[in-house]
Amino acid sequence: MILVFLVLSFPGKASPFAKSDQDCSTCHTLNAEQARTILNDLIPNVKVILVQPAPITGLWEIGIDMGGRKAIVYLDYAKKNIISPATRGEVISIKTRTSLTQESFQKINKVDPSQVELKNALLFGDKTAKHKVIVFDDPD
Repeated sequence: MILVFLVLSFPGKASPFAKSDQDCSTCHTLNAEQARTILNDLIPNVKVILVQPAPITGLWEIGIDMGGRKAIVYLDYAKKNIISPATRGEVISIKTRTSLTQESFQKINKVDPSQVELKNALLFGDKTAKHKVIVFDDPD
């Protein structure tokens, strides 16, 4: 318990590296062949022309050529997710090929149907039905 208190009391001291002194390339490496292997499932026949640390710590910047079209994609150090202009900057899980950005967006925009005000609604069918459909319309 005391150790947890000390770590939480001095968050800047909990890291083995001082801020800006950490060289992530000593622990994390990526070469062009590894990048091509990782990206090939998402982008078949991709040619990797550049691999370097990105301006944002924790990401690799990878230059790719797809049949003459060049682009930059970003790969996280865990090599599990990419960020690409082709995906409008969304974070894509390489394993599941799903947009983690879209999943998070749907969570924060989820509407609780029990909170929808039905006072001025047009109701059809049985009011006590197990399942209900709510249709919204914008009169403008």
